[in-house]
Parts: sequence; structure tokens; C-alpha cells
Amino acid sequence: MTTSADVRMTLNYVLDASCEKFGDQGAIGMALDQPLTYHELYERVMTLARCLQRDGVDRESRVAILAENSHFWAIAYFAVVRLGAVAVPILPDLPEADVHHILTEMKVEIVFTSQRQIEKLYEQNQKFLKTVVTLDDTQGMADLVNVVSLSDYMAEGGEDSTEEPEPFAEIGEDDLASILYTSGTSGYSKAVMLSHKNLTSNAYAAASIIEVEPGAVFLSILPVSHAYEFTAGLILPLIKGARVAYAGKTPTPAILQKLCQHERPFALFAVPLVMEKIYKKRVLPKISSSKALSLVCRLSLGRKLIYKRIGSKLMEFFGGNLQLLGIGGAALNPEVEQFLLDAGLPYLVGYGLSESAPLLSGGPPGDKTIAVGSAGKPVPGVEIRIDKPDAETGIGEIMGRGPNFMRGYYNDPESTATTLTEDGWLATGDLGFFDQAGNLHVRGRSKNVIVMANGENVYPEPIEHKMNAYPWVVEVLLVENNGRLESWVYPDYEVIDDQTAGQTSGERQAYIAGLLETMRSEVNRQLSVSSRIAKIYERREPFIKTATHKIKRYLYDGGAMVS
Repeated sequence: MTTSADVRMTLNYVLDASCEKFGDQGAIGMALDQPLTYHELYERVMTLARCLQRDGVDRESRVAILAENSHFWAIAYFAVVRLGAVAVPILPDLPEADVHHILTEMKVEIVFTSQRQIEKLYEQNQKFLKTVVTLDDTQGMADLVNVVSLSDYMAEGGEDSTEEPEPFAEIGEDDLASILYTSGTSGYSKAVMLSHKNLTSNAYAAASIIEVEPGAVFLSILPVSHAYEFTAGLILPLIKGARVAYAGKTPTPAILQKLCQHERPFALFAVPLVMEKIYKKRVLPKISSSKALSLVCRLSLGRKLIYKRIGSKLMEFFGGNLQLLGIGGAALNPEVEQFLLDAGLPYLVGYGLSESAPLLSGGPPGDKTIAVGSAGKPVPGVEIRIDKPDAETGIGEIMGRGPNFMRGYYNDPESTATTLTEDGWLATGDLGFFDQAGNLHVRGRSKNVIVMANGENVYPEPIEHKMNAYPWVVEVLLVENNGRLESWVYPDYEVIDDQTAGQTSGERQAYIAGLLETMRSEVNRQLSVSSRIAKIYERREPFIKTATHKIKRYLYDGGAMVS
């Protein structure tokens, strides 16, 4: 195993050290199934690395992983970086055209995939792609390039040989480990180059502020191909000797409850949408269905008592052992966060970017000075400053610097130069400020700010949060159209159907129109005159979103949407 001091910030060292320290303990597997031990994980990684080495994978190679979460995904990833090759994780929800673009731009020769993803490869340009390995042992179609199941691929690598295996190259912490394609809200994806140290330093920083006992269970429900789940939900638990249990595809609330009852997770990382759904579907209906509870919840003390009781039920839902509920990837509605606080749930809100692998701030756990609506304090080793803050509000662009920040964008020196300064500061493109307790408050993307005719800046996200708080709302987007603010709302049609049962189609449309107008009136009373909404429209299909469920705003600029 690797022990030299200059490679302790590599992903290879993380695996080696964890195997040595926690060898026979459970490391990773599917929820409800027997996990691989750390030693078994290590052995499978080394075997697969030998197979890849046999097929010519080396430092110049890029190997893609296009598959859902599983322990096989992790084995493939660690085998690729063991050789000094570059892993290219691809989000499973990406459409076929985006997948083809990534594989072609990266000149990928080998892809690890699954049954649900393999069809995206059928029309792929085969100039570079040589081999497709199916992690779930799916058999490929005859017209596809060489398809082999992982079992067969590794069996070939495990065959006895009289030849001494070629030693693996020594990998340094500054060597490139991954190229991640962002799923941003403001335009076409960029290819983020992350070194071993970028990824491990962020995981070690997070691990330093979270107490985790070996054997603790991290239930994984987010795509591990995203930097958030990869760092916090895979590398961090491996460092701590914890066990990762994959839920498979995104679970329904009923399936999630079943998994939690069995696994009794210590930690779970989620995007805000998950918690907002729980709040709207399981909390608000209980209160609104009872006049007594509704009356009690109008008082601060009464609301806290009721939320505390609901919180204890939710803790049972999560298995009764949850000690870390990480929330990130998008902004959390302040009303939902206030509920989590009053309910006593052990949540932490974080802020990060793919370019920072990903965490800039979050926690630390137990800090009573963390303000609701903030993203906590900078994580250890990360510097954050506010560039050109407004004299009155203190709001400016969030700049970050640290060992976790990317090497740049692949084949895009212009974007790299405008994002990274010569002294290592990264311009996040997000606006924010620090409060007196040192908490970072994120106000939204600088590109999203709407400048009104009178020169006032309108931040759409806080207004959208007010609208999203309505229980019959699923999604909201605020836009500027011909000098006035307009909004589109995608309603929860299940709620609407319950509330309009027995009504005609015309009566139902009139009911929705009444809801929209009531919302406009109520929200406008909370806004300045120049920030008020002129019109709210019903949208009859979901917005197109990123992997972390943020709306891709650039698709809807100027109010050009159809219902």
C-alpha cells in the first residue's frame, strides 16, 4: 500500500489508509444488502485497476462512469484514479445529446454504465469509444461497440499469469483526478478539472468538523456523480470508517422510510426539495386539517411545541438514529429551515460549487450562532471574502480560495481566466454577505439579479421562497418582462384536485386563477413598491432543472414561457 508522505492527499491514499485501519468493517453496498468490507472494496479496486491497465489505461486516459449509485460505481472510480487516469462522472439524468458531447470532448475510450443508461451510447461516435463495461452485468446490443459485463471483465483480469504485474504509477496530490461537468443554471455546462488534493482536502476538512464513529451508516440518495454527494457522502465516510448504503434510484417517501427503518442512518445528505416536500406533504396538512393546531401555531411558543412533536415523528421516519441531515445544492426555503430548527432536527445547511469540490461553508455542528437563512461558517482551510460589497447592504460577489478549488475549466482558458484570479481566488458568480457572527448569507446568482427601471436591484430567490411556501405550489420562477416583474407557478395538481373535487373544468381554472391572484396580493404586501409582482401565470409542466433541482433560468429569460 502507498505510504509516502507526498501522496497522503490522494484518493488512493484515502482508500489504502481506510483499508488498513478498518479492513474487516462494512464499507459500502446497497441498502438492505450485505456490504463489502473495506478489505473487499480494496481488493476489487485493485483487480479492476489491473484490468484497466491491461487495456492500456494510463495517465493520459479518460474513463467515464455513466450509471446510478452503487458500490460498483465506487469500485470503478477508485480503479480509474489508481492508475493516474482521469475519471469523468456523468450525471445519470443527462440527456443523450449531452452524454455524446461529453464522451466526444473527453475522447473517452472506456465507459462504465448500466442497463438504464446503455441506450444513450448506441448512437455514440465510435472514433474513440472502444469498450463499454456494464456495472450491473447487462448484455449489450450487437450493433454497439465491445460490451462486456463487469463480472466477465474482472474475471479476465483475475486469471493466473506467469508474468509479474506491472507496478502502478505513483500518483501525486496535484495530479488530475476528475473532470466534472457542471449542471449550472446559467448556461451550457463547463468541464471542471479537479485534482486529487482538491477532492481529498475538502473531504478531510468536512471530516474534521463532524464526529463520526466507525460503522456509522451514511444513507446515500443523491447521485454520487455530483460533487456534493461524492465528497460528503462517499469520501468523508470512507475517511471515518463509516458505511455507505446506497438507496439505488431516488426513493419515494414510503421506500425511504423502509430503508431508514432498516439502516437507521447516522447521516443523510439531501437537496432542499426533499425537505420541502416533507414539510408540505407531511407537516402542513396535519396543521391545516385541525383548527386547534392552526390556532396554536399562530403563536411562536405554540408553534415550537407542535413542531417539536412533529420533529420527533420525523426522527422516527428517518430511523431514530439520524445525527446529521446535510442540506445543500440549492437554497433552502427559510420557512422550511425554521421548521427544521423548531422541530429539533439535526440539520446543517452548506454552500458550495463543483469548482470547489464542492464545499465553501457549512456548520460547524453545534454552533448556536448559525443564523437561519445562512450557509454557516467557512469550512476549515477555505477563505471567503465579499468582493465590492454594497455600501448599504454589504452584498457583493462571493470569492473563495483554498486547496479544494479547481485547476480550471478544461480547454477553456478564457472562462478560467475570468473565474480564477492569479492569486488563487475564485469568483463564484454568487452574491452574498457576512453577518456579525461570521455566517455567510447567499443571496443568489449575480446573473439572476433583476435591475428595475428605477435602478433598484431585485433578488428573485427570496421572493420565490415566499411564493414556494404556499402548500399548493411546487415550483416558482420570477422573471422580468418589459420592465415589470412577472412570475410563473407550477401548482401541485394533487392538492388542486383534492380542493376542487366535483367541480367543472371551468370552475377548476377559476379556482386556480383565484389562488394565483390571492398569492400575488399577499406576497406584494411583503415587498417594496418597485419589487411587486405585476402578474402571476399558471405553468402546466415542471421547469427544466439541474441535478440538484435548481431551475435552469437561462432557458426562461424575458418571460418567454408557455403554459
